[in-house]
Amino acid sequence: MQKRLPDYLKRPIIDTEKTKNVRRILKENCLNTVCENARCPNKNECYTCNTATFLIMGNVCTRNCRYCNISCQKPEKLNLNEPLHIAKAVKELGLKYAVITSVTRDDLEDGGAEHFANCIYEIRKLSPEVKVEILTPDFKGNKNSLDTIIKAEPAVFNHNIETVKALFKSARPQGNYDVSLEVLKYVKENSSIITKSGLMVGLGESVQEIEETLCDLKSVGVDILTIGQYIQPSKAHLEVAKFYTPEEFEELDQLALKIGFTHRQIGPLVRSSYRAAELV
Repeated sequence: MQKRLPDYLKRPIIDTEKTKNVRRILKENCLNTVCENARCPNKNECYTCNTATFLIMGNVCTRNCRYCNISCQKPEKLNLNEPLHIAKAVKELGLKYAVITSVTRDDLEDGGAEHFANCIYEIRKLSPEVKVEILTPDFKGNKNSLDTIIKAEPAVFNHNIETVKALFKSARPQGNYDVSLEVLKYVKENSSIITKSGLMVGLGESVQEIEETLCDLKSVGVDILTIGQYIQPSKAHLEVAKFYTPEEFEELDQLALKIGFTHRQIGPLVRSSYRAAELV
């Protein structure tokens, strides 16, 4: 049985000319967003601010993470025109900061790293002043894929740890906690790119386990941290073990600061791309 959502996790539906304009631009360029596909609670706030997080390489995933609303199916053929469409949408929206994420594409030899890089290159051609943040899968730890990303020089490289080590296999059965840390470490040690990671709370982790995870992230040089509440997308997904109160999020914020994260977004409705430009 799904737990009743506390009032502080509810967001009103907002439909304005601005939100309609964002949807129009996305539709005209045949683009997906994680805002829609992952049912992000901040979608309308971001659309009102003329922003969205682009979801590339299709809207179905090769992995079946048990917290995620994106479906696991046979992957689609890559749309080689997608990077140009992304660049056009970024220009039309007038963005100064663009965030791009993707489904996981284990079917591709490089996991889609070149496609990420091409998005960055196309954006720079049309809007050279725009900073680009990318939120990537783990590429199975493939160093060649990470080198492709590093060469494209995004402003921020984000890879989410998502949950504590003890819960990793139940939440991300096809992922690996240590591989995710190694990905973040490799990018930090081989570039000057800002690194970022985030986790959800409410899956049954302890505060001690959260602290251990934050220490692990700090040990591999992560610069920016996000922490938000896990919200169960449907009855088929992992149940919420606990809804953290705003006061408990304040305590997590102080914990993160103590560990050394001066750049962070921590709160009930925080998601990895939420107000991303403000943290850079």
